[in-house]
Amino acid sequence: MKGQVFIYDTTLRDGTQGEGVSLSVDDKLKIAKKLDQLGVHYIEGGWPGSNPKDMEFFLRARELNLKHAKITAFGSTRRFGITADADANLNMIIESGVEAVAIFGKSWDFHVTEALGTTLEENLNMIYESVRFLKEKGLEVIYDAEHFFDGYKHNSEYALATLRRAADAGADWLTLCDTNGGSLPHEISEIVTRVKETVETPVGIHCHNDGELAVANSLAAVAAGATQVQGTINGFGERCGNANLISIIPNLQLKLGYACVPEEQLKQLTNTSRYVYEIANIMPPNVQPFVGQSAFAHKGGMHVSAILKAAETYEHIKPEAVGNTRRVLVSELSGQSNLLFKAQELNIDLDKNTPEGRAIIQQVKELEHQGYQYEGAEASFELLVRKGLGEYEEVFTVESFKVLMEKIGDHDAVTEATVKIKVNGQTVHTVAEGNGPVNALDNALRKAIEAFFPDIKEMYLTDYKVRVLSEQDATASKVRVLIESTRDGKDSWSTVGVSANVIEASWEALLDSMRYALMGRHGEAAEIALKETERQGILNH
Repeated sequence: MKGQVFIYDTTLRDGTQGEGVSLSVDDKLKIAKKLDQLGVHYIEGGWPGSNPKDMEFFLRARELNLKHAKITAFGSTRRFGITADADANLNMIIESGVEAVAIFGKSWDFHVTEALGTTLEENLNMIYESVRFLKEKGLEVIYDAEHFFDGYKHNSEYALATLRRAADAGADWLTLCDTNGGSLPHEISEIVTRVKETVETPVGIHCHNDGELAVANSLAAVAAGATQVQGTINGFGERCGNANLISIIPNLQLKLGYACVPEEQLKQLTNTSRYVYEIANIMPPNVQPFVGQSAFAHKGGMHVSAILKAAETYEHIKPEAVGNTRRVLVSELSGQSNLLFKAQELNIDLDKNTPEGRAIIQQVKELEHQGYQYEGAEASFELLVRKGLGEYEEVFTVESFKVLMEKIGDHDAVTEATVKIKVNGQTVHTVAEGNGPVNALDNALRKAIEAFFPDIKEMYLTDYKVRVLSEQDATASKVRVLIESTRDGKDSWSTVGVSANVIEASWEALLDSMRYALMGRHGEAAEIALKETERQGILNH
């Protein structure tokens, strides 16, 4: 390893400034525990002097019993015209009970004179006295040089002077901030190198992503000598976001040879990323590097054929290193390699030289041409393969279904579904209402099946998506319906249906979902049907 890079997470403060990101105190405490499990070194909890929520967080965070991370407060240098010990915000930091603090000050002369409305010398005094005050109180002080790179480009000597004053006051870290996010990697590298030649205090980097270079800029800073990286999980943050620690950590650790988090904890990266998305109620992008669902997904037949021989042919790292998994997608681009890989995943014994295997892949291609998509509906795909291999016995067959909807005046619409199914020769005919056609069909089908499989009550739908396939056909277009279901809220499966009729497409996906949930239970259904037939015979006599 080249050396330790300290990870400073500001998801709970800077990350919450992103549009659509809002965290309660309980949310922040949960994320803090998750970050500690990942092995980050600093967790910035907020600004104690800015709002009651952040102060509550710091008070409750004292009970977290963290193993790796230091809870860190955020604040600014003292206001001009008053002493540091009289500044309310600095005193609130002391009251928060943290052992580390990051305070920002102005590095750009333009900001000093125009935004602060004070003199360049007074700004230097504000930096020195604030850092000194916090150091005298026994805190580890990280000085965040706001707008440092823009300030350096406009007046390098003054920008460097602000760092010297913070260092002279005893700052433990000097963090260089690309606050507007407009710097380029070569600029970051050159300026960090100059700073390292000027001061002996350890240097950190804090980048924003306005030029989509926050990760690259952070890596360039470390290569130039920075030993602390500030960022957020999933790149949350104001405007275009902050540097994404989920990408920075594996790039530094796996590719550049720096130590960031304990090696065994690196496998928690995917889980941590998705956990934070879940808490923030934000849908994770499938294509997110390292941790996205598609990060190690392979679709082209030649690609899959290659990775079956040697995974590194089309993967830059092992997915397991960051807690992710390899996925092979089945589509019209698939070859036999895709089918073999999926069969292995499903514990299905499939020989690529059999006519069954060739017939299945041909069927997949024909169905995808019609609009089906199995890369997002793996449960439907498994049913298709098992049927093609003769390994699936139908638990129930559908004889008919009907949906009626009625709306009278201003009253809510009433939807009723009728379903007729057959289980081992026994016909079951049910009727149910719902708040829409899909819900009514779901209720009617469940009602019919519950007599044979009572635990089907535990299964429920978690997601329902409709995609128009041919926009030029307007309301006559085919649609694809994807349904996601679960039984315990943890394991889930997805199914697909396609039709020019949205209700029929939904019905197909719903049937596959039920069949997948009941797969392998044909004998159980037959036994129950036989007992019911015998019971009816006794009653008739």
